[in-house]
Amino acid sequence: MESFQKKFIVEATELIQELENSLLALENTPSDNSLIEQVFRVMHSLKGSGAMFGFEKISEFTHRLESIYDFVRDGKSPVTQQLLTLTLKSVDHLRLLLQIQGDLSDDFQQTHDSFIDEISDVLVKLESSQKALDNQTTKSVFDENLDNLDKNASKTFYINFNPNVLLFDNGTNPLYLIDEISFLGTAIVVAHMDKVPTVAQLVPFHCFTSWEIVLATTVTKNEIADVFLFIEDDCLIEIVEISNKNLTDNKAFIDKFVSNANRGICNLRGIIEIAENTNLQDNITVKKENLKVDNDDKDKKESAKKYIRENTISTIRVSSDKLDNLMNLVSELVTTQARLSLFAEKSLNTELLTVAEDMQKLSRQLRDNAFEICLIPIESMLTRFKRLVRDLSSDTNKDIDFITEGTETELDKTIIESLVEPIMHIIRNSIDHGIESTQERIKRGKPKRGKITLNAYYSGASVVLQISDDGSGIDAKSIFNKAVAKGIIASDAIMTDSEIFALIFTPGLSTAKVVTGLSGRGVGMDVVKRKIDEIRGEVDVSSKIGVGTTITIKLPLTLSIIDGLLVKIGETNFIIPLSIVNKIYESEHNYIENSFNNIIVFDGKQLPFLYLREEFKIKDKLPKFEQVIIVNFNDKLMGLVVDMVIGEYQAVLKPLGKHYKKQEIISGATILGDGTVALVLDTNKIIREFSNNKKEVLL
Repeated sequence: MESFQKKFIVEATELIQELENSLLALENTPSDNSLIEQVFRVMHSLKGSGAMFGFEKISEFTHRLESIYDFVRDGKSPVTQQLLTLTLKSVDHLRLLLQIQGDLSDDFQQTHDSFIDEISDVLVKLESSQKALDNQTTKSVFDENLDNLDKNASKTFYINFNPNVLLFDNGTNPLYLIDEISFLGTAIVVAHMDKVPTVAQLVPFHCFTSWEIVLATTVTKNEIADVFLFIEDDCLIEIVEISNKNLTDNKAFIDKFVSNANRGICNLRGIIEIAENTNLQDNITVKKENLKVDNDDKDKKESAKKYIRENTISTIRVSSDKLDNLMNLVSELVTTQARLSLFAEKSLNTELLTVAEDMQKLSRQLRDNAFEICLIPIESMLTRFKRLVRDLSSDTNKDIDFITEGTETELDKTIIESLVEPIMHIIRNSIDHGIESTQERIKRGKPKRGKITLNAYYSGASVVLQISDDGSGIDAKSIFNKAVAKGIIASDAIMTDSEIFALIFTPGLSTAKVVTGLSGRGVGMDVVKRKIDEIRGEVDVSSKIGVGTTITIKLPLTLSIIDGLLVKIGETNFIIPLSIVNKIYESEHNYIENSFNNIIVFDGKQLPFLYLREEFKIKDKLPKFEQVIIVNFNDKLMGLVVDMVIGEYQAVLKPLGKHYKKQEIISGATILGDGTVALVLDTNKIIREFSNNKKEVLL
């Protein structure tokens, strides 16, 4: 049971997120019946599966919500802002119930009970108003047409429930579903046991039983189908209304149905024949001529088995721990493959060299496939941002639209997890300090509704995220003055707007005029930068007074393995990410040494450069010829001078340890095939740091 509960927790987490997303979409289009149906179906799944796996609190809580949305689904109650707010709060409560799993604390029980009371009050009001409406409608209908009094009379449905043999694997007990069907009305149930194998061949965890049911009920076909909602993709389920009268009262019909079913010959066509033999054909709404000749039971079952098989193997659910282990193993394989390649080169064995080359190709393909498995779309984290914008818009009395673009862009799951907190803080700042009040926007000639846009796109081997708002913008002069007042910069410092905006990431510096419950204490943007730095990302700010602010985050696709360029300075090995390398030139040392103002000319173009041997204070013997690696930096080209370029290298990134946490120019290390260590350079931070005293280099 414990393993089934773990599966339920994973699936319930996804269902709760889907519910939250649907509710946010429903807020924009409250009359969208498909969204209402989706909300109801998710609630029904949570209720049914929660009860099945022992999560009674979740089942009870969701059942009450489902009852309210049953009124909405039937058009008896509108989707109001108040209802959506209550339901979204309930979504948060469901998450907490899922986390707690066991007994509730006294405080939480009190909160839980108050939620139950609030939902019950809404439900009672809906039931009361509907009851009054029904009495009025019934009286009116009675006066107009007596025949309509029969509209709520029982109808009879034929249900064929043929589960997939692996149904038990997801923790479903089909007998619970049969019980739920029985609660809907009067049910005649026949179990087919002909597929059950002998004891020697019996697999205890497989389902070999199917059921045929005749159900007399006042509910609709959709409500019957809701019973099977959680397993509809894993079973053959056939629900057909066979009569607009209650056939379970007819003993001859039922006796014949049970007799035929027990002999394995009963199906929809058989029911029509039973009706003919018992003189009930006038009461059967399904006619023989409407049935396809090839629509017999065997073909249906084979088709269903094929469908289930195809859908079962198309996707699988894998725990994140297994993916992490896979990436670790791939990383070790890459390191071992590098050792094999080095050994093969030294041995001069042609056959061994061929094997090493094949291993290199296979390890690269395996690495790429493992990367793709670990990539998830950015849209997976959008629901919480939409919810944040909705809630804070309401709290601040601002009308704000949250627009997303390029959300199909994929990133490593570890990066996605690390991005949530920084982005939420950026959005919070945009709402609190960026977007003006409605009155202020109208006064400035802006649209009444503010706008926050999250845009994602690929840029080479990186992913760029931009969070923009059309608010009041950031005042560079105000930041400069506050930085001077706090002693962060000198009063006579000469800085560009970009450099001034970068000061907002300084701890303790805030430009907020008023401290609010959301932000303004100078705590946060430094954390944003630190979090992004931890995943080897970069963050930049651009802003224009009265127009808005854009925060750009540039991120690597993955954190574990990169394609790099292995270089050497003296006796030290370094790795430069291959994705930022533009060209490589060779030059005599004298030409570099005698260059003016760190400018060198290649192919008729003047290029600034940094002499890494000098910057790293490496005193080993100077080579006669050196390599100038041209890299991309902020849409410009920059040269990095090294002693020697060895070649391409798949680098498995390892952390440097706690003693080197404060340095930023080295993003990690990798172990080479011969066991030596190569340092992985963060070229952007190297250029920024070593160019502080060489401003002309960046011009």
